[in-house]
Amino acid sequence: MQKPNEAMFPEARPAPEKSWHEEIGELLAEAAVLCAEHGIDVDTFMQGAWTAYIEARPGLRDYLEEMQLRSQLEELRKLGRMGEA
Repeated sequence: MQKPNEAMFPEARPAPEKSWHEEIGELLAEAAVLCAEHGIDVDTFMQGAWTAYIEARPGLRDYLEEMQLRSQLEELRKLGRMGEA
């Protein structure tokens, strides 16, 4: 008797795993649909996504705040409003 193979029964093959890019895309799409269905505007959706991303990466918020402060100080120095120490 012949053994069944995957070509004969393609549904028996395990489904290929999704890449993390595909999974993230699907999750973001689901979140966007939910927001649209509940009348959430795009700015609120984007702010929520950004906040979730920041909270998922410990230390990122502090790093970004420090980079923003350095940028502001550099701009003040260029304008001659603050001396260098």
